[in-house]
Amino acid sequence: MRLNINNNLIIKFANKKDAKIILRFIKELAKYEKLEHEVTATEELIQENLFGENSKAEAILAYVDDNPVAFAIFFHNFSTFLAKPGLYLEDLYVLPEARGNGIGKIMLSFLAKLAIERDCGRLEWWVLDWNKPAIDFYENLGAESMDEWTVFRIAGDTLTNLANSEK
Repeated sequence: MRLNINNNLIIKFANKKDAKIILRFIKELAKYEKLEHEVTATEELIQENLFGENSKAEAILAYVDDNPVAFAIFFHNFSTFLAKPGLYLEDLYVLPEARGNGIGKIMLSFLAKLAIERDCGRLEWWVLDWNKPAIDFYENLGAESMDEWTVFRIAGDTLTNLANSEK
């Protein structure tokens, strides 16, 4: 699937050669979210885990006049209640200088069309609770906040400890 708006904006699926661009966007997003200290991604890890033989996620890039201005990383999840796959948007980032031009909405529209093509029941994502501009943007699109759900995570040593626990 390729989307071309006014011959200036092109959205395309990323490939292994785009790892450097994706890493740059990841670092810029982490800086914006004040989470730079959590980034351990490298070009090699992106190439292996996003584009390797056993990759479980996909990425799209938006270009304006051949310059990368946005990215999104997503993967399939599954709804037991719907008994259908869904698309989970892990990250969406538009360069600050490109914001306000509808690129984020076009990226989400691209993913919504992809979800429908793949017979998915949902498109969903998380947003930091302090990110009011993003929350307002998503609500204006008709997205619903799932405030009654609490996200849990196990990672690092805690993940290892749980994996090694007997009981």
